[in-house]
Amino acid sequence: MRSSKLSRRDFAGIALCGTVAGSTAASASKLEPNPPGIKISIQSGSDPTDDDLNFVRQLGISYINLGTHGEQATAENFLRLRNRAESFGLKVWNIGNTDVHNMEEVTLNLPGRDRKIEQYKNYLRNLAKAGILYTTYAHMGNGIWSTAPEEIRGGATARAFDLAKAEQGVWAGKVFKGPLTHGRKYTKEEIWDNYTYFIKQVAPLAEELGIRIGIHPDDPPVPDLGGVPRCIFGSFDGYKRALEIANSPNVGMCLCVGCWLEGGKLMGKDPVETIRYFGGQKKLFKVHFRNVTAPLPHFVETFIDEGYFDMYKVMKALVEVRFDGNVIPDHVPAMVGGRHAATAHSIAYMKSMLERATNEAGGRA
Repeated sequence: MRSSKLSRRDFAGIALCGTVAGSTAASASKLEPNPPGIKISIQSGSDPTDDDLNFVRQLGISYINLGTHGEQATAENFLRLRNRAESFGLKVWNIGNTDVHNMEEVTLNLPGRDRKIEQYKNYLRNLAKAGILYTTYAHMGNGIWSTAPEEIRGGATARAFDLAKAEQGVWAGKVFKGPLTHGRKYTKEEIWDNYTYFIKQVAPLAEELGIRIGIHPDDPPVPDLGGVPRCIFGSFDGYKRALEIANSPNVGMCLCVGCWLEGGKLMGKDPVETIRYFGGQKKLFKVHFRNVTAPLPHFVETFIDEGYFDMYKVMKALVEVRFDGNVIPDHVPAMVGGRHAATAHSIAYMKSMLERATNEAGGRA
């Protein structure tokens, strides 16, 4: 076993970073440039094992994304996880926190909203203290909606959504039951006002800390679910307006290609057009690389090579805009051989696509 204990130097770094962050409130955004090139990586759990980390190395990739919640979301734990990954020769791109992701209190202006915003801001501070300068945020007020898993190629199973059968959303163990998940219908104006209230408090801190916030699309991007409009992060125009409201180089997009494909024509632009626009503005921070069988009202998440969209076009567009962020497989089907088999299948396709796109672009990624 490799040691992941924190040294005195690590704790000193945490304390110093907190002091520096607190003294730069008046400064402009201090975004550090990313290293050049597309970083293919995977998502892992809150405390990856030696086998998990060695698996990443065996895939021939260098980056990993981790998840936490509750009492795990401390600067000390974030630094421990970063140090542990680095002891295997890996780099941590993001450490998530489900407690401040899809916050119904924030999206719907429920009791406890300001407390949740402060919790989110403290999470950002803890990330910065540990030297983690990217995070993904999602703004859904009543969870991710799915129906029963369905079979795809060879008997593999995967998440599905059928609007005709959809009854509830789920997030972090909480169930949001329809037809009205919060007892009434919300207006689009309420949802926009609540987003504005949140982002105007969060963006200045992100600039102070040098953290990029990539906002994830609604999943699924149905115009209304359970009485809650999905009017912001469910279309190209919604994103464009939302990022204009944020008005910050630190607030951009985590493009989940799967969600974008779920929406189909509802999104207003296809994934390639979306990459060209937001990537061209350097507002594209992370990409979830997955495919689905069809757009709404009924889709099944599927293998990269089996869905209705040519995923090579996505990789080629990322190379064309000189994307320098992180790309992960995101959800993978349940295959014979377990989760590592499905992840390896996705990573192999992604690496091959990236190599081809890079060669076609004259050797630059």
